[in-house]
Amino acid sequence: MRRVQKQSRIPIYAQLQEIITEMIDNEELQAHDSIPTEHEFCAFHDISRMTVRTAIMTLVNEGVLYREQGKGTFVAPKKPNYQLSGLKGLTAVMEELGYDVQTKIQSFAHVVCSKKIAHIIGIPVGQKAIRIQRLRFVDKEAYALETVWIDPEQYPNLTESTVEATSLYDIFRDTYGLIPAYTRQIVTPVRLNDVEKEFFALMDEPLGLMFERTTYTEDDKVIEYTKSVYRVDKHQFEMYLQI
Repeated sequence: MRRVQKQSRIPIYAQLQEIITEMIDNEELQAHDSIPTEHEFCAFHDISRMTVRTAIMTLVNEGVLYREQGKGTFVAPKKPNYQLSGLKGLTAVMEELGYDVQTKIQSFAHVVCSKKIAHIIGIPVGQKAIRIQRLRFVDKEAYALETVWIDPEQYPNLTESTVEATSLYDIFRDTYGLIPAYTRQIVTPVRLNDVEKEFFALMDEPLGLMFERTTYTEDDKVIEYTKSVYRVDKHQFEMYLQI
């Protein structure tokens, strides 16, 4: 472990964060390994306990480390990497990476949607849309809360059991012949509400990321509009940008 440089303009707690991250990147610390104790960091770097605690808690909040009451602080396992490029759904992306994906339908209903959503999915204001609320799990850990809105006239005879058993994108393609061609996606940081914190088993008031996705066919017909909320301390998102 290299030592902090007290003469540096970089705050000592930030230097310690970088040192711990380097140890993980260099595989000196593996997933679920315990990190040195606060006392050990203090003695090795000759710094205050408050400085060490600030560095460690910042990494805990970022999902790099995790704490277990009465046991210590450990290296968090690698975050699932959800690629935002391409038109594959969550299930396909994660299963290709070797993760187990499970979906639980929380609600499947025909409801009157807001003017905004009616406009997006192309139905008259006041007409009912199909709203599907889903809980998504990756390797049995809470991953995302999703709400999908679709036009019922495009999906006659669609049932809750079908949605629970099959990827939505597969249903769009194979059952209804609607081929996703491109998507428009907006990403917004949000403060998790009580329902979201309960689902993610979080006690404090962390931020999450909300993804609003509208998917279109090649002839610009809207296939679906989805709002997804993710916790950001356990997962990361990757984008490919081309010039």
